[in-house]
Amino acid sequence: MTSVRYAPAILLGRAVRVLARWRKPGGGSAIPGVVVNRIAPGFLATTLNGFPLGLVIVTGSSGKSTTTKMLVAVLRAHGLTVFTNQSTANISQGLTSALLERVSLSGQIAGDVAVLEMDEGHGAFIAGSLTPRVVALTNVMVDQIDRFHDSEMVAVLLGKIAARATETVVLNADDRYLTDLGSSLDSTVGVARYGVTAEVLGQYPRGLGYAETAANRLPTGTGLQLTRVVGRDATVEFGADSHSIRLPARGIHYAVDALTALSTAQATLGDGFDPTIACAALSAMPAVFGRGEVVTVGGKTIEFVLVQNPSSFQLNVDSLEDGTEQILVIIGSDVRDPSYFWPVDTSRLDHVLIASGLKAHDIALQLAYDNVRVDCIEPDVPTALDAFLALPDPTSGVKTIIFSADGMRRTRAHLRLVSNAEDPV
Repeated sequence: MTSVRYAPAILLGRAVRVLARWRKPGGGSAIPGVVVNRIAPGFLATTLNGFPLGLVIVTGSSGKSTTTKMLVAVLRAHGLTVFTNQSTANISQGLTSALLERVSLSGQIAGDVAVLEMDEGHGAFIAGSLTPRVVALTNVMVDQIDRFHDSEMVAVLLGKIAARATETVVLNADDRYLTDLGSSLDSTVGVARYGVTAEVLGQYPRGLGYAETAANRLPTGTGLQLTRVVGRDATVEFGADSHSIRLPARGIHYAVDALTALSTAQATLGDGFDPTIACAALSAMPAVFGRGEVVTVGGKTIEFVLVQNPSSFQLNVDSLEDGTEQILVIIGSDVRDPSYFWPVDTSRLDHVLIASGLKAHDIALQLAYDNVRVDCIEPDVPTALDAFLALPDPTSGVKTIIFSADGMRRTRAHLRLVSNAEDPV
């Protein structure tokens, strides 16, 4: 039950937010959360646990942002009012800052359900104070090796979050770490599994990017199953019924994100879940912030491809349209060790016009070893972007920018593109 005891902390947090934005327009979004968490440590958990239909957490190594946006779209299509966080607000102070945008002085937010993306490390840290109805686990990948030293560590962190579920844990049955985790959960909590068919998996000889792929596929008729993926078109089997989906971007990873969202929506809505409504909502979704997002700048059409770990890099390279002839690669300061991306086979790129970012020389070297021709190395991102956009339109495909998270931020800032992140409510 919420209380006005948090009113002073809420007012102070809002004041800090105003000052932070005045001092640094567009920045300082986490500072109010830091302040409120310090002076009112119970505010975050009390507010998140207070929604009528409960709290839904989406976590895992990769796919969290896309899955969360997809899930929110499906729940809203079913008539629910949903509170959610932006992808950049998935740690405790960011979550608190997001809540401050909407919470009343009594500590309540108008809405039926909260759907939150959570970083696996920070999520495990605050999980002990949360009582989510549903927890969705996307996958375990080699990711952020400066934080998560090995896959076993990630699985343990996800297990701590999953253990807090009061009703259902939704998990990827194609991920060996998650299948093991599912078998260790308390028997009082339901487990909803989803996965791809053997036929779909067979189309991807490199696998689906997980640290370890489970040995077996889900039996027919068990859980939601992805039965077909061709470009942006996918087919999902709901028991005896199949439904088609138009994905927001190309690639098996986006199809699996959609499968995660559908399975989580089904667990959240129960008998109120309608596959037809859900698939229509997904098919109407735009691409999520940098992930296959297509924008127009100065009359030029550009596709953004965000790569955050070796698996996502590989999957995105493999999913590029044939004949993509104008490519700019920007790898920034967030890739602390350039060898992080060396497991990626980039040979399919064939020809990169410009390599840019703080790690421009490093990525250019990797591309050269993969026999990819690189025309120019320009570490300064604005200079590289201006040169890339000044080129005539390609004869096939669209101008394509592949970037790490730091490269994405610098690109959007230079091109003056605002976030397409959803409103929190």
